[in-house]
Amino acid sequence: MLKEYQSISEVVGPLMVVDGVEGIKYEELVDIEMQNGERRRGRVLEIDRGKAMVQIFEGSSGINLEGTKVRFLGKPLELAVSESMIGRVFDGLGNPKDNGPRIIAEERLDVNGAPINPYSRDYPSEFIQTGVSTIDGLNTLVRGQKLPIFSGSGLPHNNLAAQIARQAKVLGTDDKFAVVFAAMGITFEESQFFIDDFTKSGAIDRAVMFINLADDPAIERIATPKMALTAAEYLAFEKDMHVLIIMTDMTNYAEALREISAARKEVPGRRGYPGYLYTDLASIYERAGRIKGRKGSITQIPILTMPEDDITHPIPDLTGYITEGQIILSRELYQKGLEPPVNVVPSLSRLKDKGIGADKTRKDHADTMNQIYAAYTAGREARELATILGESALNEADKAFAKFAEAFDEKYVNQSFYKERSIIETLDLGWELLRVIPRTELKRIREEYIDEFMGKSAEGKR
Repeated sequence: MLKEYQSISEVVGPLMVVDGVEGIKYEELVDIEMQNGERRRGRVLEIDRGKAMVQIFEGSSGINLEGTKVRFLGKPLELAVSESMIGRVFDGLGNPKDNGPRIIAEERLDVNGAPINPYSRDYPSEFIQTGVSTIDGLNTLVRGQKLPIFSGSGLPHNNLAAQIARQAKVLGTDDKFAVVFAAMGITFEESQFFIDDFTKSGAIDRAVMFINLADDPAIERIATPKMALTAAEYLAFEKDMHVLIIMTDMTNYAEALREISAARKEVPGRRGYPGYLYTDLASIYERAGRIKGRKGSITQIPILTMPEDDITHPIPDLTGYITEGQIILSRELYQKGLEPPVNVVPSLSRLKDKGIGADKTRKDHADTMNQIYAAYTAGREARELATILGESALNEADKAFAKFAEAFDEKYVNQSFYKERSIIETLDLGWELLRVIPRTELKRIREEYIDEFMGKSAEGKR
């Protein structure tokens, strides 16, 4: 028999303090019955000398201190999971949002989960094809990796997220592939964009969507990525699927953390964010990876908008420490009309060397990747020099690199959000662009690869 309490002493924002409690646990789920019969859910945030601080998922408006009944349910927040989740849309607390029936649960899992034990981790090594040249060719995504996208307000990160969700696949395997999509604090229009895009393209047939809107409570926003990760863990490690989880926008998640921290009167850290922001983000990011002896995997693409495009802001700064690289969107390239506007110079995939090569993409991938990167940076420097001193100050090699950089932006970076390129098409395009550079300047590619691929169609050659 669950004990009922009517001893609420304080309500502040989304938090409520209940006095005289006993035998309850941290993260325990709470049932709140208001005076008018309405029911809400919460979770225990803190316990101190008979007082429990409860976080209310739906917010605290309308709660009467005297007439509200509180029951502690003796279990944490759980998600009902089943393979029938695929193709469905849920809210941030795992309730169906698509007018479909409730999931008949095969299991009910604690959403708090745990990071993967480092001893049990298997090293990421298989290539995931996103169909986006700037990622596949230069900042390769590897199965089990955490590769965030750093964006800015107004940049088309949602379009890129939808494109990756539509196109991503593991090559050379018949293993099942699924996408778990978690949206936090997005507008109704953005939500409708994702649902419509997934539905029209058929991506919904292999996707599980969790959507928390901007006008939903902040508490639900904090639960959303945990719900999505729990679903991803079930599909990956119980159903042997390769799962790509895309989470947007982690900045909205961190803002919700800051709001709750302020309501708890905690001492703020950098820019008002709680001091535990790093560990909280790590508890989310570290739930991705591969486990030894398990077929499935979780690959994670968190998306965050950098406030004022500041990469030193605490959210991108801490995310960069935890994850294995970053894809950076450029406002300058966006204003030029490039889609997607990925700035390849500061972008980085720390595991890219593990997912490319003869048996994974193609034998020339590493050499062409290094050469393209070097040629593009040299071309940008040459363009800047020409702007300052005039084109007459450039030698022939500089002019070739500048021409390469221009063509690279127009043809390689700019591919549109609805064009998919295979890794072979991406590699061949790289060779096509490198033809404008004198052979003597191709210093990062082996001679035999230049002989084999330069000017030839490399389709099908591995």
